Amino acid sequence: SRSTSEVKASAEAVLDELGATPGDAIKPEILASNIITRLDDSHTFLINRNRLGSMILPKESLYVLEMQPASYAIIAANEAEKAANIKIIDYRMIGASGRLYLAGEEGEIRTARDAAEQALVDLGASPGNQL
Repeated sequence: SRSTSEVKASAEAVLDELGATPGDAIKPEILASNIITRLDDSHTFLINRNRLGSMILPKESLYVLEMQPASYAIIAANEAEKAANIKIIDYRMIGASGRLYLAGEEGEIRTARDAAEQALVDLGASPGNQL
């Protein structure tokens, strides 16, 4: 089933137990947003050397999004993947700041960037500095 009703009910139960509301959550902050276009063979080799899943290929673009708190990386990744035909190379949602690494054709990466950042803005972040 694609219904999210059980997940939402669980979230409400946890918040009720804590005496909190969704508005009490720390708002996300976009720390960095960068697109690197047309990576060469050497760069893709270095990025891929520790990959167990999706890999970036030469001539593809790489998008790196860094945000605080780290847990927002998964939301940004989800929205980017729904909006564009991209590969999630990595996401880090542990620690003080989270990072999201996406790869694909430049146009798709730009679409994914817009969706990922908009998801964070919708949750209270200020728009990022797009480089």
